[in-house]
Amino acid sequence: MKVKKYIAGIDVGTTGSKTILFDLQGNQVGSGYVDYRCTYPNPGWVEQNPNELVEAALRSAKLAIERSGINADEVSSIGISAQRCSVIFLDANQTAMKMISWQDNRAVNEVEEIEKKIGGSEFYKITGLPNSTTWILPKIQWVRNHEPEIWEKTTRMVQVHDFILKAFGADDYYVDPDDACFFGCFDTDAFSWSKPIMDAFDLRPEQFSTLRFSARNAGTVSAEAARLSGFAEGTPLSVGSGDQNCASIGAGIVKTGMASVSLGTGGLATVFLDHPYRDPKKSAMVVCHAISGKWEIEGLQNGAAGVYRWFRDEIADKLKAEAAELGEDVYVKLDEMIREVPPGAKGLVLMPYFASAAAPRWNPAARGMLLGLTFAHDKACMARAFMEGITMEQKDILTAMRGLGIPLNLVRIMGGATKSRLWNQMQADMYQLPVETLKVTDAAVLGAAICGAVSVGLFSDIQTAVKELVKVDERYEPNKETSEVYERAYAVYCNAYETFEQSGVFDQIVQLQKSEKE
Repeated sequence: MKVKKYIAGIDVGTTGSKTILFDLQGNQVGSGYVDYRCTYPNPGWVEQNPNELVEAALRSAKLAIERSGINADEVSSIGISAQRCSVIFLDANQTAMKMISWQDNRAVNEVEEIEKKIGGSEFYKITGLPNSTTWILPKIQWVRNHEPEIWEKTTRMVQVHDFILKAFGADDYYVDPDDACFFGCFDTDAFSWSKPIMDAFDLRPEQFSTLRFSARNAGTVSAEAARLSGFAEGTPLSVGSGDQNCASIGAGIVKTGMASVSLGTGGLATVFLDHPYRDPKKSAMVVCHAISGKWEIEGLQNGAAGVYRWFRDEIADKLKAEAAELGEDVYVKLDEMIREVPPGAKGLVLMPYFASAAAPRWNPAARGMLLGLTFAHDKACMARAFMEGITMEQKDILTAMRGLGIPLNLVRIMGGATKSRLWNQMQADMYQLPVETLKVTDAAVLGAAICGAVSVGLFSDIQTAVKELVKVDERYEPNKETSEVYERAYAVYCNAYETFEQSGVFDQIVQLQKSEKE
């Protein structure tokens, strides 16, 4: 019998799926990545085909195994991480009829419906979520109200984690409490479905995935999934968690005072909590941690590196083409441009609300703005302003958390942005806190693999696994002078936002965009 000396993690994100195989010291031995698309039927609408996500997850696994050179039967466990807040509507045959993305904010009227039936304060008290279009409950209501032909056929509503796990061979659709929070009808403190909310919206627990805690067994890889993924049939599958919950494990955020910031397609700040907490301003969300009986406070950023990618594709398209022709990395080229511009981007300030404003402002009408343009500015200034503006929204989130008295003394950063040492230092300067990068930058994948390892008994618990497998790479200390520049820019950012919101400019732009659509 072969020794099982490897663990696997799969992260199914917004734009792609990645599988990584690790040894039991946390070293990567093979990885695979396959991307896919979002569709945008109308402004503010974001959808995906969940079957494309399954196909990508299976293909990424096959690539990882092939590139590792190991035998598939040496893999002891598989854990799943996935984008959160995206809902898949299944019919009686478990066929996916529709998937609405977490980035979608069409359900504005349904948020008002929740306000009328439950009340924003009561909704936050129960769920730990500010009443917003981001969560699944308003998306469910939107389908019920606008697409009755789909609603009438719907027998179950699941999240991406649950759908992928089942496709790999799990014996049911399983959702962990951490992910269940994002349905918007889950009692975060009690770790159970909320009867008042479920009753108010005529919902039943059996319409959702079965609750099971993270790092618990969920079945084994099926024969069909083995054929398509390269994993051995019968390999144990573990309940993992949402991408950011897994990322907090993979970043080692398992004690008070520690925070993680992830800048992927979207962004998220996560701070560990020993006890359930509620923000009096309802600016941050409190959800279950993947460690059973613990919680985390999170600040969501709807558009982060995805906004920078938009700049690359739409503004720096020529640079992108030139880099591709020369076999170079366009992001390295952009870093070189940005280094020529002083911090503060010569007075340019980006408001990066390309997918509306989430924490701490929660405004679905917010839109992106580039403020301060003059003839003295060039593309390099804009590139820096985009990078700074994305980071400034995270500063806004962390500032709100500090204002609640939550201790913060260290930030661990992750996501594609960490490939840029320039951006890493920018984060330390912007947050005015020490910032650490990780040896395994794909923290969500490592976190998923840790869940799998614990589920088969390789480690006694998640905390023990974190001590063995999570390793720091580099540390960045904040530069005082640069931090002062960013404080001045941040004041402009806040004042501009408040002016646009209070004067109704954001709402007027939304109405303009609606009239253009019509």
